[in-house]
Amino acid sequence: MDYAIVYDSKTGNTEQLAEAIAETLPAEGRLAYGRIEDVDRTALDAAERVYVGFWTNKGYCGDEIAGLLASLAGREVFLFGTAGFGSDETYFAGVAARVLANLPGSAEVVGTFMCQGRMPQSVRARYEHRAAENPAQAPRLQQMIENFDRAATHPDANDLARLRAALEAAC
Repeated sequence: MDYAIVYDSKTGNTEQLAEAIAETLPAEGRLAYGRIEDVDRTALDAAERVYVGFWTNKGYCGDEIAGLLASLAGREVFLFGTAGFGSDETYFAGVAARVLANLPGSAEVVGTFMCQGRMPQSVRARYEHRAAENPAQAPRLQQMIENFDRAATHPDANDLARLRAALEAAC
């Protein structure tokens, strides 16, 4: 089966997942691989299956990924992504469902995978600053700081192993 791997990555987390997918799948049949702005669109259009990766921004994907998904009529799609917030499968499922809503009805979702990803240090600094400025919000912001700290090591080896298992299930 001919396939393509295309992704959008802001901090390198989703790129790390894309690299793991490329290492796991056979090179034979790969028509395109790369960032959405760099991938050869003609090769991408020829792929029967498209592995689409995104980083989460306020519970959603970027406009370019949304547009790409909308163009995948009649194709098999494996969606993968990272989110700084939450390590809860319910949260990830909600994000994936919102993103997959961009697909035309004739596309077939063959798998999804999401995991937590590290965030820029500036995010933690912003939380700390807001907590210091507004003590009433400090407990909530402390939870956000703790989430930030948990995310700092992701994607990790366990995340990549779960991704590989999801790929195997989709084949």
